[in-house]
Amino acid sequence: MRELLIQLNLLPGLGSRCVDALVEGFGALAPFAGASAEVIAAAAGVSVERAEEWVDEARRRPAGGEIESAASIGATIVTRADAGYPRPLYDTVGAPAVLYVRGGWTSGDDPAVAVVGSRRPTPYGRHIARRIGERLADAGITVVSGMALGVDGAAHEGALDAGGRTVAVLGCGIDRCYPRGHESLAVSIAERGAVMTEFPLGTAPAPYHFPQRNRIISGLSRVVVVVEAAARSGSLITARLALEQGREVFAVPGPVTSELSRGAHRLLEEGARLLQDLDDVVEAVGATPGLDSVATPVALSDDEARVLGCVGAMPTPVDDVVRESGLSAERVASVITTLELKDRVRDVGGGRVVALDG
Repeated sequence: MRELLIQLNLLPGLGSRCVDALVEGFGALAPFAGASAEVIAAAAGVSVERAEEWVDEARRRPAGGEIESAASIGATIVTRADAGYPRPLYDTVGAPAVLYVRGGWTSGDDPAVAVVGSRRPTPYGRHIARRIGERLADAGITVVSGMALGVDGAAHEGALDAGGRTVAVLGCGIDRCYPRGHESLAVSIAERGAVMTEFPLGTAPAPYHFPQRNRIISGLSRVVVVVEAAARSGSLITARLALEQGREVFAVPGPVTSELSRGAHRLLEEGARLLQDLDDVVEAVGATPGLDSVATPVALSDDEARVLGCVGAMPTPVDDVVRESGLSAERVASVITTLELKDRVRDVGGGRVVALDG
């Protein structure tokens, strides 16, 4: 499954629905490049000609080579089938099949807060973004942003200066640094958090990549804060995606005479929360459902502990759990459901489960 997802992510023009259809059609039974174009076309609902292009691309750029190339630059590739895939993102609509990561996402990064805004902020906007990053880090909350110039960079820097963790999501390959000038910032973020992207190695930054990137920023976060955004801003895309994903959105007010206040003020008109105090966000995260379950592990019964002991960090067939635990299939199914509610295991499909950090 892992190599299949990586291979599919390397193919141009595949949306999440198409990826899901191909995963369902092939599972982990056969490498993608070994299937005929006719079989792939039928599974994905595309023309044979398009499927032939995918087969040729898979032969030209196999998943194994991509894994080795990523490792050679100190990056790992995490798929939706891996236990290390960020849990908040896993449950969002259109979650990426694959993430290239420098550093790492940990269970302690959930809940996180995204701080986004203008690439050309006023001195006030830059100051507020840095202060928000510092305050969140002081409270032990991970800061997520896009490592862009302006507000994004200031929020990352604030978190780092306060000794906290921060995560950057890129609109290019993990082997590229965009914008130039943020190379040292990217290194610091990877050392104290993670730099990640869904785009394959070698992918250059492009305008249409950033709205796609923004759904990952909001998907990783429980709360999104918008600091200075023009009326037509990518930050507003992030905020609206966050609302669609059930996240809470804050907006920082600004002078009515400033063009950079218009986006934030529009969000306030549409129901975003007014950020009046830096502690407003910290309090909102503290009230977020699920926070207590991350901080304090829930006790397990004897059967739950037995079943959990049979589940590994990689996808484990439920049939193997039944055999190793000595419990009936019905009992194992019931216990797995309970463990999912306690955030100790996750069903990754295909009759398999993985253990989560707890």
